[in-house]
Amino acid sequence: MRWLVTFIRIVCIALAAGLFALTALVSIAIQPSRTMYFWSGATWSRFALWLSNVSYNKSGFKDDYSRGNYIIVSNHASMYDIPVLMTAFPKMRIMFKKELSYVPIWGWAMRWGDHIMVDRKKGTEAMKSLDRAAKAITTGGQVLLFAEGTRTRDGKLLPFKRGAFSLAAKSGVPILPVTINGSFSILPKGSFDIRPSVIDVVIGDPISTQGIDSREKEVALMNTVRGIIEKNYKEPTA
Repeated sequence: MRWLVTFIRIVCIALAAGLFALTALVSIAIQPSRTMYFWSGATWSRFALWLSNVSYNKSGFKDDYSRGNYIIVSNHASMYDIPVLMTAFPKMRIMFKKELSYVPIWGWAMRWGDHIMVDRKKGTEAMKSLDRAAKAITTGGQVLLFAEGTRTRDGKLLPFKRGAFSLAAKSGVPILPVTINGSFSILPKGSFDIRPSVIDVVIGDPISTQGIDSREKEVALMNTVRGIIEKNYKEPTA
């Protein structure tokens, strides 16, 4: 019976994603302020958490980060990381790969809205894409980067990729280290069994990216951020 409940939840979440993506897509043309655009993403996120019986707590950095310009660097353990972060940061933008922009409605809303598309293929176009992304990050708000590059399969932190920190250095925007605890047990990678639980979002103090002008400094920045996330991370016990 539990598999049936999970199936119904996933179908409802997917249908809601399409509906809110369509709303966001329409809002791009009629509302330059983007209020409805970000409302659509945040509302879908809250709905996905509610339907899955998942709640979250937020702790740490107390400044009004919702109005600041930050690069959110987080660990990544579950598909639920994105809706919980979009709920915690209602106007957060997401870095996404170009291939996702071809997905009807949802991908179009990502591409033509305020999220940031990057071309991960090697070559000149990829470099131009990263330069455009760095410029877009400086325009304000918060931008999400998962430094591990993919979701963990065993709940352990994966090695961080330097690319995220190279991009942060290019933009000069401070990094906000964020640790997500508890999401792995809800929906691990490769699983379709949703297990309701509580997610803890721990927000660290901002870290400056000014003066990061060499590979060595980027690596040092990466190690600093990883150390903060690792310190706050509670590895799943089962």
